[in-house]
Amino acid sequence: MRNRLAGLAATILAVLSLAGTLQSQTPPAGRARDLGIVPGVLPPGRWNAITDVAGVRVGHATVRLGDSVRTGVTAILPHAGNLFVDRVPAAIHVGNGFGKLLGVTQVAELGELETPILLTCTLCVWKAADALVAFLLTQPGMENVRSINPVVGETNDGYALNAIRHRPISAEDVRAALTGAVSGPVPEGSVGAGTGTIAFEWKGGIGTSSRMARAGDSSWTVGVLVQSNFGGAEDLTVVGVPVGRLLGKNGLRRVATPKGPQGSIMIVVATDAPLGDRNLRRLAARAMLGVGRTGSVAENGSGDYVVAFSTHPAVRRARDARQFKTAELANNEMSALFQGVVEATEEAIYNSLTMATTETANGVSVLAFPVDEVLPLLRERRALKTRSTE
Repeated sequence: MRNRLAGLAATILAVLSLAGTLQSQTPPAGRARDLGIVPGVLPPGRWNAITDVAGVRVGHATVRLGDSVRTGVTAILPHAGNLFVDRVPAAIHVGNGFGKLLGVTQVAELGELETPILLTCTLCVWKAADALVAFLLTQPGMENVRSINPVVGETNDGYALNAIRHRPISAEDVRAALTGAVSGPVPEGSVGAGTGTIAFEWKGGIGTSSRMARAGDSSWTVGVLVQSNFGGAEDLTVVGVPVGRLLGKNGLRRVATPKGPQGSIMIVVATDAPLGDRNLRRLAARAMLGVGRTGSVAENGSGDYVVAFSTHPAVRRARDARQFKTAELANNEMSALFQGVVEATEEAIYNSLTMATTETANGVSVLAFPVDEVLPLLRERRALKTRSTE
């Protein structure tokens, strides 16, 4: 009898776990722009994603284990070659430094990126970095390398959906994200490093967007990818409308205390404009303006970081170069790119919400953003756009 009861209990737990998984896999509401939520005036690229910057690829590894782990890894690769040998200029802006971003000091010192960028959960940063280094050391041309600066960012998804103390990311997950990285449309919402995150006390996750901006005599692309895990329910503003206050509720179910505004956001900015690390640092700083438009004040417990890089061939940095010869955009050509990164960051955050699905773990549910309630609020304020007026 005892064995039969134990078997029945195991079956019930499996069914509940499956139900939670199926619930999390219900179709998302759609991307913000398709719903009429269109921030700014600049046009997006073909995919409205960071991958609109030619050569940039994104890969996810989503980890769902039983009823306690909802987390993952997201990899952003600036180009298809060996990034350690053929480096790109890069910069990091710290909006608020309550976080565990690895690789900051070397990027700040040298102004270049020599590895892909990984995003994951807070206590998984070091395991992800170790796996990234191990992966890179096995690549062709890396036989004599004795120093690598992995860049790994995080947000803390351990509030409700991830048993984070188990540090559930494996080397296989990191390799899967790296080797599975592709161009084209980017999966968003409850996927990869966004699987367990919460934004504005609704289900957050991965979001991306892009803008086309004219600078100099050419048109350039600015792409943004975010891992959203920040903001209190009342803080949320959508295209200028105080949606959080108007809704008057949040998406947390069966939790002892509200999450509140504590949390973090990781932002990755890519551009094909020829920028060095100095102007990339300026570009990265403007991304925080896009975060602010959604209602964040970068409060004390929020780790808010921006990593920006340029893929333009003229600013690449060969590892063994004796002298850099670059042709960069001038300072007075930067304003359109600034506007582009602000708009793309704002829209990427909205996409992280509207594309996320309800997740359940550890006896807690975090509901998907209630688009069906939000759209009427925006319609009343005339904040929505239709395709005929874009």
